[in-house]
Amino acid sequence: MDDKERKRSNSGILKMIYFFSLLFFCMIGYMIYFIGWQAPDLMGSPYNSRMEVFDRRFIRGAILSSDGQVLARTETEGDTEKRVYPYGSLFAHSVGYSTKGKTGLEAAANFYLMESNINPLRQLFRELTDRKSPGDNVVTTLDTGLQKAASDALGERAGAVICMEPSTGKILAMVSYPGFDPNSIREDWEELTDEKNVSGNLVNRATQGLYPPGSTFKTLVALEYFREHPTDWQDFRFQCKGAYVDEEDPKYVVHCYNGEVHGKEDLKSAYANSCNSAFAKLGTELDRERLRGLADSLLFNQDLPIQILSSRSRFKIDGGSGTWTMMQSAIGQGETMMSPLHSLLITSAIANGGVLHEPVLIQEVESADGHSVKSFGSGEERRLLSESEAEELKQFMRAVVSEGTASKLKSKSYEACGKTGSAEYQSRGKSKTDAWFTGFAPMQDPKLAVCVLVEDGETGGRTAAPIAKAVFDYWINR
Repeated sequence: MDDKERKRSNSGILKMIYFFSLLFFCMIGYMIYFIGWQAPDLMGSPYNSRMEVFDRRFIRGAILSSDGQVLARTETEGDTEKRVYPYGSLFAHSVGYSTKGKTGLEAAANFYLMESNINPLRQLFRELTDRKSPGDNVVTTLDTGLQKAASDALGERAGAVICMEPSTGKILAMVSYPGFDPNSIREDWEELTDEKNVSGNLVNRATQGLYPPGSTFKTLVALEYFREHPTDWQDFRFQCKGAYVDEEDPKYVVHCYNGEVHGKEDLKSAYANSCNSAFAKLGTELDRERLRGLADSLLFNQDLPIQILSSRSRFKIDGGSGTWTMMQSAIGQGETMMSPLHSLLITSAIANGGVLHEPVLIQEVESADGHSVKSFGSGEERRLLSESEAEELKQFMRAVVSEGTASKLKSKSYEACGKTGSAEYQSRGKSKTDAWFTGFAPMQDPKLAVCVLVEDGETGGRTAAPIAKAVFDYWINR
């Protein structure tokens, strides 16, 4: 073999070595990624047969509130294990259940609850004596006091209240009514899942419910108008006569709520008064493709970043959408659908200078003997709008409370910001209205963002805003 052939041979061998080395390092990289990011979700899946092995070795750990209260625990009597929920229906949708499948945090934290990180010698001794080891406990971000305050404020009205700390993304309360008692889920299962039961007790309205957003959607319309008119949006003027009739096609008419006449308005006062006429006019002027792009950038038509089951909000405007569709969409009606969680995320981003901290429900995992196994910090950051845009919208939302439709939220101890909504719809031949409120407080240093949705609840200002006020009062004045 001459030098040329030897070099070709060596070159071929080197290429093979490089190829297999690259393959090896790719496999190592994937293993690191899998163990660090995917393993808890895949191994914690209730459909993973390995969990049956864990179930034979470990007693399912407890789920705790951030203030140390037990939200779920496993009680044992001989070989019998029973999952107990001390707060009954209060945390039913957020904590979930683990008897008829798994939902809520029982599903999201399944991997952690079925691991045990007690002293290895103690664990070995228990295995040798044929006893299960206690599983790890999961500490949530939920606060029992705030949860009760939100539940009491909502009462027995169908709807949802969800609360979040804007600066961290921690979900502090999550209420959905009507609910169920997870302690008796097995006994109540047939009734809860009967197709004749139209109450939807098992549905978490805070994350899974989809509703027309009503006037809360005007926040997006105002933001798009800012972007399309960066130098002259302050010059917007509109004379409200109680209805807007499209200039090109008079059959398209949008009325203000109860035909109220708001008179001369600028953009801020139209927003504060929730003037449908002004925003219907705006809807005819906005660029359809740009509005669709804005909606997508604000998490419409995509999975929301939360650890438990949630629904995608829907926004269907495109370049071919007609005038009537734009007028309806601009006031949050038409085909636009949104969850309370999604509304809360946009509100939290505004409160936090345009940056969304993605929502988190799990704060820490700790072993049964009390040492920390894993801590979770703030939710990942995602910029949804600029700081100047957030500041402008904050001023708009403050005007809603100080001089507009959310005047019932006025307080001497803090300044709140928010947006009300009243979304009309037809149900079984009857006209109904869902009541919305989404906002935050205090204005200068937001500690809490809240979204309230009341099904068939008249108006947002009359029904939803007082619920939010009770929640703010509890949290800020505690």
